[in-house]
Parts: sequence; structure tokens; C-alpha cells
Amino acid sequence: MSRYRGSVCRLCRRENMKLFLKGDRCYSDKCAFDRRSYAPGQHGQRRGKYSDYGIQLREKQKVKRMYCLSEKQFRLIFSVADRQKGMTGTNLLVLLERRLDNIVYRLGFVNSRTQGRHFVRHNHFLVNGKKVNIPSYAVKVGDTVEVREKSKKIQILDESLEAVAGRGVPLWLEMEKENKKGTIKNFPVREDITVPIQEQLIVELYSK
Repeated sequence: MSRYRGSVCRLCRRENMKLFLKGDRCYSDKCAFDRRSYAPGQHGQRRGKYSDYGIQLREKQKVKRMYCLSEKQFRLIFSVADRQKGMTGTNLLVLLERRLDNIVYRLGFVNSRTQGRHFVRHNHFLVNGKKVNIPSYAVKVGDTVEVREKSKKIQILDESLEAVAGRGVPLWLEMEKENKKGTIKNFPVREDITVPIQEQLIVELYSK
């Protein structure tokens, strides 16, 4: 599977918003988007008008990059959301939020979803007491996610937990900071996902 290996700060500038791909750096004055809030490249400052298709495409690219997914992964998740009951756009966002790499980021164990994927793959987390190293693993209501005992002394995890106060833990999750353990109280509803996403544009794009 292909991986993006370029500067992730360029992605924020391309989508014209902070995607918080570099953890604490995105909250500091070193953030590239704050310094140059225009698209990268020679003609970045001459941002033109988008067609309806262009607007839909940019929204899809923004969400895909925010959750650090490839096109194939994102389309697969969308197809699952489309088959579920309810609104496809809301189903899509809930499925993205249920991913294990996103959960460990939301709980504050890591500074970014990319770092969350790395730590999950290296067996640093347990789900319901069992080792899970699949970043796309979909958690369920009542599941517990905790740092493995051997990994609790990793300095990066401690630093991330100290910094989580800046963004907070969502209400649909419960965090036990002392035990480095979190519980999924319920699935998020649309109002819980405060990131500016227009999911209906993505539905319209894939419905063409």
C-alpha cells in the first residue's frame, strides 16, 4: 500500500485548514499553516474558484488526510457506511472515529493519529485486556483501551497525556489518566464531532 512520505504541513496548507497531523507542533507558533496559510507551490497564493466537483473533492481529501487513510481504505469505509441504516455521512464519521488509531489519539495517549497508528502496530495497547495491533480495529461500546504494562514507562506517552488538556477528551470517552486506561461509553453522535466537516459533500461525490 502506498504511503505519503512528504511534508504533512503541506497537506494542511493544501486543504486550507489545520489537520493536526503533527501533534503539539500544530498548537505552537511553529505551525506552518499559521505562518503561511495559503496553498503550497508556485501559484499557491492565487487560489482560484472551485467547481462543485472540486469542492466535493477537496472535502473528501481533507477528511481522508485528517484520518491518515489511503483512497482505497477511505472508499472501503464509505461503502460500509453506505450499507448501514441511517444517514451515510454520519455513519462514515462514526466509523472513522471508532478506529483504534483514532481512539488512542482521542484519549490522549499519542499526539497524532499517525503516531497512534505507529504505536498500535508495535503492540503498545490492549483492548479488553488483549493485544490488538490493527489500527483499523473498530471498537465497540463498553470496550476498554489501555497501555500495555511494559509500555507504561514510555516517555512519549506521558508527555502526550500531559498535553491532552489542550484539546480535551471527547464526552463519549472516559479516561483514567492514572491507570492509562480509557473506556468507550457510547458511540459519538454528529454533535460530538466538532471538526468542520461537511460530510454530505463526500456522499454527493461518491454518489456520482
